Amino acid sequence: MIPKETVDRIIDTARIEEVVGDFVALKRRGANYIACCPFHNEKTPSFSVSPAKGIYKCFGCGKSGTAVGFVMEHENMSYVEALKYLGAKYHIEVIEKEESAEDLAKRQHGESLMLVSDFAWKFFVGQLDTPQGRAVGYQYFKSRGLEDATIERFGLGWAPLGKDQLVKKAREAGFKEEFLTETGLAVKRDDGSLADRFYDRVVFPIHSVSGRVVAFGCRTLRSDKTVAKYVNSPESEIYIKSRTLYALHLAKNEIARQDRCILVEGYLDVISMHQLGITNVVASCGTSLTVEQVRLLHKFTDNIDIIYDGDSAGIHASLRAIKLVLEDGMNPRIVLLPDDDDPDSYSRKHTLDEVRDFISTHEQDFVDFMEANILADSRDPLKMAGFINELADTIALIPDPVKRSVYVESCAERFNVASSILFGRIRQKRQERLETERKRLEREQSRQEDALELAARSAEGIPGVQPQEQQKVPAVGGVVLNDPYLAPCEKDLLDFVLNSGSDLLEFDADSDMYSAEPVTVADFIDSALAADDENFSNEIYYKIYEEYFTLVDEGLDQMHIQQRLMNSPDRDVAKVSSELIIPKYTLTVSNYRNSMTSRQTVLVNFVPRAILAYKAKRVEKQMRECSLELKNADSEGVTAILERLKRLQVMNNALNKRLGRGFEKK
Repeated sequence: MIPKETVDRIIDTARIEEVVGDFVALKRRGANYIACCPFHNEKTPSFSVSPAKGIYKCFGCGKSGTAVGFVMEHENMSYVEALKYLGAKYHIEVIEKEESAEDLAKRQHGESLMLVSDFAWKFFVGQLDTPQGRAVGYQYFKSRGLEDATIERFGLGWAPLGKDQLVKKAREAGFKEEFLTETGLAVKRDDGSLADRFYDRVVFPIHSVSGRVVAFGCRTLRSDKTVAKYVNSPESEIYIKSRTLYALHLAKNEIARQDRCILVEGYLDVISMHQLGITNVVASCGTSLTVEQVRLLHKFTDNIDIIYDGDSAGIHASLRAIKLVLEDGMNPRIVLLPDDDDPDSYSRKHTLDEVRDFISTHEQDFVDFMEANILADSRDPLKMAGFINELADTIALIPDPVKRSVYVESCAERFNVASSILFGRIRQKRQERLETERKRLEREQSRQEDALELAARSAEGIPGVQPQEQQKVPAVGGVVLNDPYLAPCEKDLLDFVLNSGSDLLEFDADSDMYSAEPVTVADFIDSALAADDENFSNEIYYKIYEEYFTLVDEGLDQMHIQQRLMNSPDRDVAKVSSELIIPKYTLTVSNYRNSMTSRQTVLVNFVPRAILAYKAKRVEKQMRECSLELKNADSEGVTAILERLKRLQVMNNALNKRLGRGFEKK
């Protein structure tokens, strides 16, 4: 385990805007930064980073947290792995204390997959310097015009002849077979022995956004048609093809700086263009462009230049890519290279200025591209009608209504068709898509409600109560609550403790709560609960509540207590604390008006009321339990239960009167 002193130093040193900025293109807005959220698809930025508070928050999907939480979420790391990542970033040495064998095994599994991939990459790079590697692999790279600096920058390598060279070296280094097979570096033969997946091939390592090697693409140099040209890593815990773009770790900063990305098809297309000096270039990893890859690029720019091969397959891929890019709210431009050229060959035959000039003068709007490659100057009425329908269906994908309208008016005039006809077709297509999405959301909501009902049936403290009788409370921060009935009130109280715990309550002298010495919000709530010998019923709320007062006893102020809770090694504590501490909504007219009331007045009015509401809710819960017990009670039990119900009814009426609710019949 990492010592607490080291954890505290890492947390105090890490700057949220620097950490998030390594993965997302941030734009300053006042004291904060904004961006499109890296965790869900959105067209306008709702992801905010606050350097002053050290937190991030997406007002679209609701994800929030600190620098540690962001690294965990974005890079799929454990808490310890995220701390190590930040330690390395800020040059803080992390020396772990001894941990149990079980903890060690769990922590090392994910990291081991990364480590074995890194080991394999270094092995392949080293093999490029062997006689075989230089004679075959290195010479191939040189024949493709690659310079030594480029080979090194992209980490290119050679997988040698012999079908178990990597396996042998990995075993000697102490790597387990399971990690070799899970990453796809090795395959099991029929006899149970391991063999290398990659051999006698040049190697292109594939990196995550943060620059860690997660997979490989390996090309054969043989002309034998029975041998697959490329063999790629299978998907694994650390590598999902549809969410990975080749060379994005090298291109992301330049993409953000230029506000434009160039998308090509192959590894060498990327490498040759980078070597030439065009470094905002990426490629999909041996697969057609996916929705996830488009969303990943949208985090860095709104603009994409698509440069695929000019053959029929390349044109088909370009048309498909156009639709994905438009649907995500981005702006596609398409560049067709001269016949028999691809970005690799064209870059090697021309200077940097010539390539840049060609791209700028030959990039086409998607309408021009579709007209040239679908209509192709045909004046056949049926073909023209089919083209216009397809063009309208493509425009319908654009989420921005202003952009859609501009394209409709332009195309109506250009192709001599009434704009009302195009708008009608587009409206129909969008309604169909909305209906499909509505049905999908209904199915998802139904599944969530089924899950809540199941959780409600097993909820503790309300035996026999049917799900429809309970208030359905969703999980908080992804953590399921064990007592949904009391959860809203407990959440309100914990919210006051976490966000205003150190604020003083100063009641008027004529108030029945007046005391000569002002008391903090946290102490006021704690005293009220202790007076009735009550504790939070929901385990996660109770855990956070207890941890808060432990940190108070350690002498931490409110801000540092919040930071410690949001960075807690107990990830449930961290998630729920972040959910409660980080603001959930942007400023509206309503809450602006409310904000004109002083903070002190709000606390004096609402903290005591929240306590009364919680007490009333606990009484109501007990009354429900009594009502259910009556069904199975004998004559003596019925009398005792009725007496208890009577006492509870008196308490309930008194509490409701103080809350201004009036009397409720039970």
